[in-house]
Amino acid sequence: MRLIGSIVTALGLLSAATPGATAAPRLDDKPRIAVMSAFEPEWLVLLKVLQDPQEHVVNGRRFVTGSLAGKDVVLFLSGVSMVNAAMTTQQAIDYFDITTIVFSGIAGGVDPKLSIGDVVVSGQWGQYLEAIFARETQKGTFAIPPFLDTQFPNFGMIHPNESEVVREGSTEPEDRFWFPVDGKLLETARQVAGSVTLEKCAGADKCLSHQPKVVVGGNGVSGSAFVDNAAFREFTFQTFEAQVLDMESAATAHVAYSNGVPFIAFRSLSDLAGGGEAENEMGVFFALASANSAKIVQAFLAALP
Repeated sequence: MRLIGSIVTALGLLSAATPGATAAPRLDDKPRIAVMSAFEPEWLVLLKVLQDPQEHVVNGRRFVTGSLAGKDVVLFLSGVSMVNAAMTTQQAIDYFDITTIVFSGIAGGVDPKLSIGDVVVSGQWGQYLEAIFARETQKGTFAIPPFLDTQFPNFGMIHPNESEVVREGSTEPEDRFWFPVDGKLLETARQVAGSVTLEKCAGADKCLSHQPKVVVGGNGVSGSAFVDNAAFREFTFQTFEAQVLDMESAATAHVAYSNGVPFIAFRSLSDLAGGGEAENEMGVFFALASANSAKIVQAFLAALP
């Protein structure tokens, strides 16, 4: 893994040194907070309250600058899944003066103590599908190649692994699974957590039996898979002590870490990732979860210095 990463890094450095290579032109020079979501309903909740909106388009992706909760921001959709999230995060950093990255969206609940509608603000994010797919042995077990290793137990043939990361100021790639959320941002989230009353009804006949809450800290994981499987949900909780599972946050955290930009994600549970008694709940509680995430994000932005 390190050999491959070193080759890729070398090629990247060679490309960057190519004559004629130029940085992306800034579309806006004002320092801004990037507020991003994966799905359109999540972004529309925030777009409705954005003041003085001005739209910019990069490779077909809409970036809308303006003011939200008294802060200068740029709103945009990441698109669903890891590659889209990484690409659009880097685009925002390249084309705007980004001081902070805030993700607002939905997720699947992994921790059995959490319920639909809750908002989780994880302290770190990992990529659970950065993995080795092992070969099956004659004994029915799975073995990874001897030149690879992993710190995590496996789920069948899937052996989670670390990512190789290069960042500003580094001379060698580093192996990393967890990407930290900015400590100061996390503390601000903790301060506002008790001041927001979250919604509990998605309609007159679609109300939760509990009052949703905000949980700050702990672990979140992301991967390019929609998870609706009870066994894998349990594996994720036991292996990573994860509270939530989504398809974008860890990719954005990775890009933010590499660029040295403070990052935080607010994820509201729309479903239980296969842990519910009946079919997946996302179709019923998608709008409720989106609204709850957006609500705490607005309170968070208002509380920032």
